[in-house]
Amino acid sequence: MPAKPLLILLLLGLLSAVPGRAQTGAPRHTFTRSAHLMGSHFTFTVVAENDSAGQRALRAGLLEVRRIDRLMSFWDSTSEVVRINRLAGVRPVAVSQETFDLINRTLRLSQLSDGAFDITFASADKLYKFDRQAHASLPDSAAVRASVRRIGWQKIKLDAAQHTVFLPEKGMRVNLAGILQGYGLRRAKQVLDKMGIKGGLMNGSGDIYCWGRQADGSLWRVAIGDPDHPRSVAAWIDVTDVAVVTAGNYEQYFTVGGQVYGHIINPHTGYPSVGLRSVTIICPDVELADGLDEVVFVKGPTAGLAFINGLQHVDCTLITDDNRTLVSKGMQLNYYHGSTATRP
Repeated sequence: MPAKPLLILLLLGLLSAVPGRAQTGAPRHTFTRSAHLMGSHFTFTVVAENDSAGQRALRAGLLEVRRIDRLMSFWDSTSEVVRINRLAGVRPVAVSQETFDLINRTLRLSQLSDGAFDITFASADKLYKFDRQAHASLPDSAAVRASVRRIGWQKIKLDAAQHTVFLPEKGMRVNLAGILQGYGLRRAKQVLDKMGIKGGLMNGSGDIYCWGRQADGSLWRVAIGDPDHPRSVAAWIDVTDVAVVTAGNYEQYFTVGGQVYGHIINPHTGYPSVGLRSVTIICPDVELADGLDEVVFVKGPTAGLAFINGLQHVDCTLITDDNRTLVSKGMQLNYYHGSTATRP
């Protein structure tokens, strides 16, 4: 799964508010709460009329993410994903409708992306140490080819009538980490909708989903940072009712002969991805956006950008290994310090 560093920053105070519609009705206030979930830092912000309503909503939203983590975690011994993996090559596993449906959607994304997104990536042998150090060479090519022999999203067998998932080969494993944070945010938003929360921003370690308006009526302002200066702001965008998902491939890596190899493995080749340092996806569906950033990393700058340009209502900005900024045909960013982007 792509690392989710502090590359996107919520700027409620660092940048000036965005002019918006005048506030009407009862006064509204902003409430924020954080938690460590899914191995990452989550921060939820909601707009509510009073402290009681705001705090109830924050607790409910974060509890929903915790529930999903326990249900589908790769690491929790009681999760449905762990049961699927334990019985690989043995028998199908009955799962909840929720888990079945999410796995089914990942397979559709795998098909759409020609396998660039593949939850069976967890089946690969562990050949690499992403320690930020210089290594003498890559592993032997035969070992690399053998490492991906069990990978293949097409191998997963789903039975809709029985709600079962079957991995036909021993040693196969699935891991939903590449899409689970986005799914958690989507489900949390549904919980908050039912509680009457009309505006908020949820940040799951770089996966951001916002809706409605800030307490003063302004849009949500999200900034995109520079990988070389993680707490600096290179650009920003004013948004609502949209996901802004950023992934970085520069916190877990190694180098060989000066070439940086990030921790995202190409499931087709077994080699680490190259060519990109960060990917930001903007689209209305936070779950989809979470999966698309991995697709772009695997495809690389040229093919990845072309893939996004072929989708409706999806945009991206990419930072390449040689520090070029590339943007999709519909991307509109505000840049600091004379920065510019290229539309190939």
